[in-house]
Amino acid sequence: MELTRLVGSCDDGDCPTLYVTDRGTLAVQGPRLTEHGLSIPAHETMVEIPVDLIRKAIRDGLL
Repeated sequence: MELTRLVGSCDDGDCPTLYVTDRGTLAVQGPRLTEHGLSIPAHETMVEIPVDLIRKAIRDGLL
């Protein structure tokens, strides 16, 4: 899979970031949530990203 960075809050690779894939989907990078109380399948995870990251991507015409 090829990822293209759309928007992120820093450039060192360790921050919330939004990517578009070559399959036409979105991928997000952020801190893994473990204390959410939900039953998540083993092949999935939940991450947390700031709402402002999505707003910036929309405002910049990336989505």
